[in-house]
Amino acid sequence: MIPISLSSPAVTTSLSLSHHLNPVQGLDKCSSMAELKQFHSQIIRLGLSSDNNIMGRGIKFCALSDHGDLSYAHKLFDKISHPDTFIYNTLIRGYLQCYLARECLILYLRMLHHSVLPNSFTFPSLVRACCIDNWVEQGLQIHAYAIKFGFLDDGICQNNLVYMYVSFGCMEEARRVFDKMPQRDAVSWTTLISGYSRLGLVKDASEVFRTMPNRNSAAWSSMIATYVQHNLFNEAFALFNEMRTKNIELDTYVIASMLSACSKLGALEQGEWIHGYIKRNEIEMDTKLATTVIDWYCKCGCLEKAFEVFDGLQSKGISTWNCMIGGFAMHGRGEAAIELFKAMERGGVASDSITFLNVLNACAHSGLVETGRYYFKHMSRVHGLKPRVEHFGCLVDLLGRVGLLDEATKVVEEEMPMEADARVLGALVGACKIHGNIELGVKFGKRLIELDPYNSGRYVLLANLYASAGKWEEVANIRKLMNDRGVKKTPGISVIEMEGIVSEFVAGGRAHPESNEIYCKLDEMLDRIRCLGYVPDTDEVLQDIVEEEKENPLNYHSEKLAIAYGLLKAKPGQTIRISKNLRVCRDCHQASKLISKAFNRKIIVRDRNRFHHFRDGECSCNDFW
Repeated sequence: MIPISLSSPAVTTSLSLSHHLNPVQGLDKCSSMAELKQFHSQIIRLGLSSDNNIMGRGIKFCALSDHGDLSYAHKLFDKISHPDTFIYNTLIRGYLQCYLARECLILYLRMLHHSVLPNSFTFPSLVRACCIDNWVEQGLQIHAYAIKFGFLDDGICQNNLVYMYVSFGCMEEARRVFDKMPQRDAVSWTTLISGYSRLGLVKDASEVFRTMPNRNSAAWSSMIATYVQHNLFNEAFALFNEMRTKNIELDTYVIASMLSACSKLGALEQGEWIHGYIKRNEIEMDTKLATTVIDWYCKCGCLEKAFEVFDGLQSKGISTWNCMIGGFAMHGRGEAAIELFKAMERGGVASDSITFLNVLNACAHSGLVETGRYYFKHMSRVHGLKPRVEHFGCLVDLLGRVGLLDEATKVVEEEMPMEADARVLGALVGACKIHGNIELGVKFGKRLIELDPYNSGRYVLLANLYASAGKWEEVANIRKLMNDRGVKKTPGISVIEMEGIVSEFVAGGRAHPESNEIYCKLDEMLDRIRCLGYVPDTDEVLQDIVEEEKENPLNYHSEKLAIAYGLLKAKPGQTIRISKNLRVCRDCHQASKLISKAFNRKIIVRDRNRFHHFRDGECSCNDFW
């Protein structure tokens, strides 16, 4: 036993302020450990230290209050000769709040050893304690104890058991507990949905959601988040529209999930409705929500609106600054990104590694070589941030894009303190392809596919290098290697939102209900740009066939189909916005420039790396991507 000292200054100070209260009143009104210790000294002098009711109140303050002291709570506990269930439960909860799972279970065993019976408040805390360190075996034992003491029908205990098995990934056991519950509340339903979602069992999650009798906002939010997390955006939008139809109040979690989906798809109209909802309902724009809105506007190509939201914020967190700098970077607005970073420094906001990743990306996408070199050194020299492999990747990308291949190679082979990963080598090989250095590209391309053997894009990049050199036998060998390893080429997918409906296109696809009209529009589109000098760029077609035959697959690339659909549906003067999962090919880039001129349209395409703003036959990237 550790004796409790009553002679500390904390015990003797300000006693005159509290002596008029009796110990019970004093403990209930306690606001600091100094006061608690004063009352504890009174309790001892009055001979009340064996009173469980009084001591339990003291332990509750020490164990559960924000101003308490868990170690002092344990000292009080050790001084009690016969602590009751309430006192044990209180101390167990205190240990749980501090994530001390082992102490929770030891205290429970001590409770049993002294023949103190648990009650309905005991097991929820014990179950949660088992979740902290993923103690499956101990969790099963606690479940058995709950059955033994007759608390399995308790709703709170059952909800916690469902949560426990979900956290273990034991969905069969979670479902077994759930199915035996006489009454299920929203917590149990939502917990089960989240559990299936975490394991990627989206169909099971959806079935639970659909059978839920009274779906609350949390359940809708959980199901929508499930769809978004697993890239099932059409399902997410359908469920969101159903939620709106039923006039269910949108909480910040639903809003954040849907804006994330809108960001990934470039869905502007749906996102604008959500932003309007935020304004109409005066929902607080905290840092997290503001960052989500800014990110969505940036990824929909509305950089001015993104900055308008950013500029109007009273308080800006580091994530908000990073998001806006990153937005300028992906749109090729390198100078604006640097100016914003300088404003961030002037404002005394501490930068982090993500800040410099965005700054270096901005330099890479805008060809700001000297600026990029300066800030690469600046991050460690001024901010004390050690460059990570991602930062070296940006530097290699920057140098490679402008043709400084020797310098980029030196960074990879001599200057990096760590091994170059697939992203770094990918940037270098891509630069070799752009600048026609086949030998260097093949050297690093072979290393690249061994580093990232299941990424189809790495093989395609190497095959393109061989194809540009006319080495068709090597192209065939790359294809055979892909087949042998079971690697399938990722299909290009382009997404466009028109009239609030999101449509997906794949190369040569005819799944869209208006495909006949789309292909007619595509033929018209190609005829008009041929009059402006369009000649298909067949260099990237990986087939040793005659030029005339190469043109056909290029004509039906997914972004061309999406643009044709946009021209069919868009109102006069309306900007056509498209998102693509892969990098835009040279042919589609050239075609898009000419389409913007032939049809007098602004076309914004977001590919895997950046944004392209096409207008009057030009692109914002200045053919630098």
